[in-house]
Amino acid sequence: MSNKIIPLNDGVEGLFIQNNRFNTTSISFNFYLPMKKSTVAVNALLPFILTSCGKDYPDFTALNLKLNKLYGARLDASCEKYGDCQLLRMTISVIDDKFSFDSDSLVLEASELLLKLVFSPNVENGEFAVNDVEREKRKAIEHIRGEIAEKRVYAKNRMISEMFVGTPYGIPKCGTVDDVMAVTPRSLYDAWQNMLETAFVRVHVVGAAVPQRLFENIKEKFEGINRHDITDCKVCKPAQKSDKVNTVFEKMDVKQGKIVMGFSSDMYGDDDLSLPLLVMCDIFGGGPYSRLFTNVREKMSLCYYCAATSVRYKGLLMVDSGVETENAKKAIDEILNQLEIMKKGEFLDSEFESSIKSICHSMKTYYDSQNSLDLWYALKINNRNLYSPEDIIEMIKAITKEDVIYAAKGVNLHTVYKLLPKEGVIC
Repeated sequence: MSNKIIPLNDGVEGLFIQNNRFNTTSISFNFYLPMKKSTVAVNALLPFILTSCGKDYPDFTALNLKLNKLYGARLDASCEKYGDCQLLRMTISVIDDKFSFDSDSLVLEASELLLKLVFSPNVENGEFAVNDVEREKRKAIEHIRGEIAEKRVYAKNRMISEMFVGTPYGIPKCGTVDDVMAVTPRSLYDAWQNMLETAFVRVHVVGAAVPQRLFENIKEKFEGINRHDITDCKVCKPAQKSDKVNTVFEKMDVKQGKIVMGFSSDMYGDDDLSLPLLVMCDIFGGGPYSRLFTNVREKMSLCYYCAATSVRYKGLLMVDSGVETENAKKAIDEILNQLEIMKKGEFLDSEFESSIKSICHSMKTYYDSQNSLDLWYALKINNRNLYSPEDIIEMIKAITKEDVIYAAKGVNLHTVYKLLPKEGVIC
């Protein structure tokens, strides 16, 4: 694999990820903007409205016809939270030219289509079309309400909002329903201009080759834009220690209680600094060999599920579990007991070895799809070194049990969020 970053403009880069395993080429625009309460909802709508229509394709019917002519090329959009930044992604995937019967380059046509959608949207008089905006607002509201309905997701999001209250990371990645309702055709147009002017931008190409003149065309597009106040993706404040555990509870119409525990970590940052925390978290609660699964869930039957995840660049470790109300306190106590076992280094060598093997295997799966490989690099923007999944595998293999113990000792409970049934006591 060959990965090379190509500077294109102030805060604009191209990245070619050469991979011959796939029969398609994927091209993605990745825009990084600061997480702000005032702009998070309007920004979140941008990738979706830009990939649903454009100046040359004023409705999805016209756009879909063009995609069909490109042998069923696929457009995708997403909005992610990345540290203290909001990541807006727009991707097109098309079969490689060698599989088509046309003399023209399908990959080149697909790249030109994506450029048109990003830089020439369906706007008039400084506003997006009202119908387009209302459609995307309805979809965004459905998405937000869907996350609220999924109580495990809701509980994790609520814990994060409490633990990081008043900071960018505590803001929901797509805003609230009220935030979305406040978006107007004009405010969305202003957000689009601001994205082009101030976002840090990286364009990825995953495939056998870079489309002809793609990076040159992108460079020319940005030369006509007044780039200023470029987002610094490397500014990301880690979770802070708390002198007192913050406990929050909420009652809703649920049958099963949800407990999410948020821990701060002294180990945080990019892969050069925080990989032992990844292994520690996995042994603690990552797989069927983990301490939380084998003890809290299986042996003691205190939870329906109990798992740990980490957001290493934020120095955040989370444990989420589903419990009966009467078992909630016992579950919390045992989770903390298992953390103490990790800190003392009393976990088994077999658990350590199973975790290393499992993590290395999961890293290899990034090569199974272009989207996974593309997203891997999109979520590594803060890394000082451009590591591939293969590079991380070798780094993981070098981690020792002592490294894991050191990482565990820096983990401290910060916030406990409890989502409880309406009927019953507060545990």
